[in-house]
Order: sequence, then structure tokens, then C-alpha cells
Amino acid sequence: MDRAVVIIGGGIGGLFTGALLAKEGYRVTVLERSAHVGGGLQSFTRNGVTFDAGMHVVGGLQPGGSLNRICRHLGILDQISYRAVDADCMDEVFCFADGRSYRVPQGLEPFTDYFCQQFPDERESIRRYADRLFSLADQVDFFFLRPGSVSGSNGDEAFYQSSSQFIADHVRDPRLRSLLAYLSPLCGGEAGFTPAYIFALINYLYISGHSRFEGPAEQLAEALVRRIGELGGEVLTNAEVSDIRMEGGRVQSLSTADGREFETDVFISSIHPQAMLKIVNNQLFTKAARTRLSAAPNNYSAYCVYAVLKEGMFPYLNHPCYCWDDYDKVWNFGKYVEQDWPQNFVYFTPCAKNQGPFARALQVIVFSPFSMCERWQGTTVGKRGQEYEAWKRKHTELILNKLEKKMPGFRSCVEAVYDATPLTVRDYFNEPDGSLYGLRKDCRDPYAGYLPIRTKAENLFMTGQNVYLHGCCGVPLTAVMTAEAVMGEKDRIVRKL
Repeated sequence: MDRAVVIIGGGIGGLFTGALLAKEGYRVTVLERSAHVGGGLQSFTRNGVTFDAGMHVVGGLQPGGSLNRICRHLGILDQISYRAVDADCMDEVFCFADGRSYRVPQGLEPFTDYFCQQFPDERESIRRYADRLFSLADQVDFFFLRPGSVSGSNGDEAFYQSSSQFIADHVRDPRLRSLLAYLSPLCGGEAGFTPAYIFALINYLYISGHSRFEGPAEQLAEALVRRIGELGGEVLTNAEVSDIRMEGGRVQSLSTADGREFETDVFISSIHPQAMLKIVNNQLFTKAARTRLSAAPNNYSAYCVYAVLKEGMFPYLNHPCYCWDDYDKVWNFGKYVEQDWPQNFVYFTPCAKNQGPFARALQVIVFSPFSMCERWQGTTVGKRGQEYEAWKRKHTELILNKLEKKMPGFRSCVEAVYDATPLTVRDYFNEPDGSLYGLRKDCRDPYAGYLPIRTKAENLFMTGQNVYLHGCCGVPLTAVMTAEAVMGEKDRIVRKL
């Protein structure tokens, strides 16, 4: 082949799609607007300690997992350092209301047995729930890199049911319902909205066995950039696409803000559709489609705290910890009431290279709506004003107070603290509303939160988290589908994995 592809966006979706097509013989150019590639995989250093921009507990990296198979196919698996979370406690769930801590084990049987022990009166219900959860996931062929249907469901009425109702249909105890929903923030979970099959896929990933990067998460992005280069492609940074020109139902060329122009056979967009609307003319989207996309709600964002810890003072935790004020707050991720904030959050200690028994960093994520800092939406990084800085200090203190309550003496372990708000997420990652997961998925309107891979322009395709699935496993799976659509040969890549 001697076909060329230009990809807009050097996040995980653009890089995986580019690497897959480069391996198939395409000449790939990836254009990234910022100085660093990787999107949410980016890392940064403070006080000599490295933090990831996101959480990056990764499903599918274990042998046989989908992400493992894709990375092996691309020849980058040996360039990624990772370790499994603790099998006997893959996650801790803590409730301030009663002081109880739940140490959730890995694996379907241990997971099921554990909750049966905690709630013996619900034993049969728990087993039916766990079996049903995994059977929902199993209906999505592409999730397992099986040739077959992309959409799944097979007419299953539970497929597009809300995940909160799916849990309620299986178990009665309200505390148990909340505990079974503890992974909801990792799927952008909202009660009454999030489809059960997305909740099932995320749970399948993590219950089956998840891992942590040893060292910064950006190692995955760097491996993809190297692979694209080895295969004859290139990844250009500081290359913000400012205009896409269409003619005769095709994209003819695109331009970058610094005046460069790119003409090629195929174009792929890996950026948020609402960002896409700003750079493409009216031929690609009808007025009705533009109106719909512009108004489409996004998923929630995050307020993050990054604590540098004193050496030898705080133990390394090889699993995330989910904390709630009370059991009924489990679906309140993404809600904001200032006097009650934060009602729930997750914290973890990043895994460094050659990680020892003590941690040098701790990260906290409070999944929060963009509305919490909307009053400063017209500002830019470093120029938000004193009121904003005071507001941040107050909210960071609220988080530190909760950590001290959960772990008395925690503050004495802290050397320095840094923070980021939904505005930071918006500006650094070019995500409208600072959305972590793109457009909100809505079980009542299953297609509202998705983009098709193919567009009205015959040579413009879409990839990324707004096409099917989000996350470090979901986006690479979407990349496989996009690459196959570009090639025009369904299942060609899947059969090689």
C-alpha cells in the first residue's frame, strides 16, 4: 500500500489508530495541538516526583486481555512496565458513616464469594447478579476482539437498561446496591443514565484483573510514537488544526494554526466532536446535527489533588481506595454542593519504577461537574485571578481534611500539595467542559452519546472515546474498528490479534 493518513489529535485514540494503520502499510502523520502527546496519559513532575494526569489503573493488560493483545500485535508490549494490583484487595471501599472498609478481591469467584460473606441473606441474588453482569459483557464481540457484531445486545432487554436499575433488579439491600456500584465513576456512571452494558464492560475489565503502570503512564504514549516512527510515520506536536476544508463530499485539506497545510487520501479525527465543530465547514454537519452536537451534554470532570509525600513516611498502596460519606452517595460522582463537598472521592499512591514499601506520591480524584468552576470559564491557565486561587485552596483543604479523617496523621506525611480543577482538564486536554469521558452516554437515547466511525465525508473517519468506549482499554478497541473501517476490510486486524 502507498496510502497516506493524517490524524487530528495525538491522544491515546489517535496514537493507537495511527500505529495500527502504520503497521498495515499506511503512511501516517499525527497532528497534536500541544507540546506533548498522550492526552490523558500525560505525566508531570513536582518536587522531583512524577504524577500522572489521570488514574490509570488499567484493565486488559494481563495475558490474554484485549489491550495486551493489541500491544503485542504492535510490538510495544515489552516497552510497557506494569504490575498487577493486589489479588486479595484490588480495591478498598470505605464509608465514613459507619467506618467500615471493604477489601474487594480480584476474580469473579473471589469477588462473588466476598460479597456473599458480607451479605449472606443476598447470597443467591449476588451470584445471579455477577453471572448476569459478565453475560452482558460477553455479548459485545469487539470488546473481546472477536469477529462479529460491534453493537452486541442480541436483543437483550437489560443491555440498554440503566446500570443503577440493573443492580436494583438483582439485589434488595441498599448498602449492597451501593457497594456493587463502586466502580461507577470509572464508566462515567450516573444513576438513570449510564447503560448497563457499559457498566458491565468496565466491571468485567477490573474484576477480571487490572494493572498499574510502573512509572509514568506516558510510557505507553511514547512507545506508540516510537512505533509509528519505526514504521515510517511521524507525530508532530505544536500542530493545532485550525481549519478543515471540504469539497465534493470529501475533505480536501486541513491547515494548522502556524500555516502548514496537509493534503492526503484519508483523514481521521480523534478530538471531541464539539471541538471538531469549530474547525470544519457546514458541509460535514447539517444545521440540525450541529445544533444537536453543540447542545449534547458531556460527562463529568474531576478536581485533583497531588500530594508529594516525605520519604519513608507513608506506605505504598497497590490498589485504589474509594471513599464515600455514606452509602447513598455512590451515584453522586459528578454532583457538587459546596457545603457538602466532597461527598466521595478516590485516592491512590502511584507506582514508581522499582517501587519500594513507601510511597512518594498520593493522588486524589474527586469526580466533579464543570459547573463547580464555571464562573471562571472565560479564563486561561495562570490567569484566573485571586478569587479562583482562594477557592482552590479552600477545596483542596476540604480534601486534605477528609484524608486526615480517614488516615489520622496523614498531614504530617505531606511535603507539598498541588491541585487541578475541571478548568485545568479542559484547557490541557482540549475537552469541552473538562469532560473525562466525552459525551454522556444515556440509556434512554443510546445513540446520543456516540459518534459513528464514518462521517458524511467519504474520506473522514472518527476515533477516540466518543466512538463506542472510553479508557485505556476501550479507546484502543475503538482504534481497531476505525483502522478496519479505513482499510475497508472488516475483521482483518482482529483476526491477527
